[in-house]
Amino acid sequence: MKNLLENISNPKDLRKLNPAQLPQLAKDLREFIIDIVATKEGHLGASLGVVELTIAIHYLFDTPNDLLVWDVGHQAYGHKILTGRKDVFHTNRQFGGIAGFPSRKESKFDAFGVGHSSTSISAALGMAIASNLKGETEKQHIAVIGDASIASGMAFEALNHAGVSKANLLIILNDNAIGIDPSVGALKEYLTKVKTDRKLAAQNNIIKALNFDYSGPIDGHNLPKVLAELERLTTVKGPKFLHVITTKGKGLQQAEEDQVTYHAPGKFDKISGERIPKAASLYTKYQDVFGKTIVELAEQNDKIVGITPAMLTGSSLKLMLEKFPKRTFDVGIAEQHAVTLAAGMATQGLMPFCNIYSTFLQRAYDQVIHDVALQNLPVIFCLDRAGLVGEDGATHHGVFDLAYLRLIPNLIIFAPRNEIELRNILYTAQLGLKNPIAIRYPRGTGTIIHWQQPFKKIEIGTGVALKEGTKTAVLAVGTISKNVSEAISLLKNKSEISHFDMRFVKPLDENLLHTIFKKHTIIFTVEDGTVKGGFGTAILEFASENNYHHKIKTIGIPDNFIEHGSVLQLQNKIGLDAKSLANLFSKA
Repeated sequence: MKNLLENISNPKDLRKLNPAQLPQLAKDLREFIIDIVATKEGHLGASLGVVELTIAIHYLFDTPNDLLVWDVGHQAYGHKILTGRKDVFHTNRQFGGIAGFPSRKESKFDAFGVGHSSTSISAALGMAIASNLKGETEKQHIAVIGDASIASGMAFEALNHAGVSKANLLIILNDNAIGIDPSVGALKEYLTKVKTDRKLAAQNNIIKALNFDYSGPIDGHNLPKVLAELERLTTVKGPKFLHVITTKGKGLQQAEEDQVTYHAPGKFDKISGERIPKAASLYTKYQDVFGKTIVELAEQNDKIVGITPAMLTGSSLKLMLEKFPKRTFDVGIAEQHAVTLAAGMATQGLMPFCNIYSTFLQRAYDQVIHDVALQNLPVIFCLDRAGLVGEDGATHHGVFDLAYLRLIPNLIIFAPRNEIELRNILYTAQLGLKNPIAIRYPRGTGTIIHWQQPFKKIEIGTGVALKEGTKTAVLAVGTISKNVSEAISLLKNKSEISHFDMRFVKPLDENLLHTIFKKHTIIFTVEDGTVKGGFGTAILEFASENNYHHKIKTIGIPDNFIEHGSVLQLQNKIGLDAKSLANLFSKA
């Protein structure tokens, strides 16, 4: 049978097909996604689950004049392929290629840039209100949001507003009962009941109670049904809500059966669906260092509890859930709630380890300040995915944490150099601190095979000398110290270079700093966070306050958003790789 996708470059081409051809197009589109992602990697399951919905939306609505917003964007691969990016889709998430998430600067069909969850309803409502104010009352505005994302506070805030607006807004709930991990919470349980009890959908409907025209639930893989309902909804004015049931990973058996793994499965065989194993690493992922260590500590300390906003697998807190299910809390995509929940627990003597990706803690900034630090509650923040994260790009790099946390009173900030340091700071934190602490560590593996050494307490606010030199001091925090060590090894004048792991960005080891400034004439600071306001800025402030007039060079993430690519490619581009650092040190 002829491949229909070959002749489709944009939605205008799609609209030339007759409805009877669309199921074949869905088959072609699924095969195309599987074919590319099998070798190039990426987010598979979510996009396979919305193929029919994606086709139906672009077939019936006049995109890009009608505005379509995808929540998070994991599910937008089919959208990208149908909107002019089919021929470059093989570059998805690659250095210099198209982004893994919708991006306004990439295409006029991407009405709103996404990557973090639960923003779609607010954004689409804002667009719809703007259209009303401009007199464009026939314009359509569509937000596609998943059942995990709609349970977030921001989504509820937008639903609350939209329900009393006269905005021409259509919210499509893509309900597959899973985000990255299975969805949790009372709303998820309600949605599950609605699927099986049509009377509940008709009577005690939470969405109808918010003044939406609710329809569904309907089978999101039945194209005629989806097309018919969307067509009906184009004639309905005001806020509308379509509940669509889909299967994440639809069309690839393994992806349907193991939805967590096949969210982003890595390379796999496109025919069988079997994953192609990566070469076994001798080293341990930092997330697993955290996960294994917290279980070890929790066995000895019954005050320890673990909290994560929907990242049980990604944080490896699932290891604690398996061993201590009553002391492990997945609160869903709810970072603000996670932080204040931890604060409440801390008031009662518990030791909450609140594990949130660095980029997602941005979403709970007020709670960190107002609910934790202001009350000086000893919450232990474990910030995974700190620094450059690679192919997920600008929306996911954890490069702002050192800067945005450093200005908060009472908060301790620690960045471990390696797995042993991470293990020991986790141990130290649960011995009992008088302050909250943020511990930030990267995505990926460490460098030490035998990291499970006996625990050692770390003295708060102390750095360590890794190498003594005579002229130039390089001050680093976190795992970027590895690049610094490699850079120094490349130098001819390595005897002149000292290397210090400061460990704590707050409080700084001022005794060590005075020694460093008295002994050296040139200072470099190196961090995998923004140079604006981060660790390097703290050293500049120290020098100014103490009347040191050294030549100080701060090195880190430049003052712009860093795109996607491998961590090594991105480090090379911005000068954080060992060779670039060696070049800078040699010119001192």
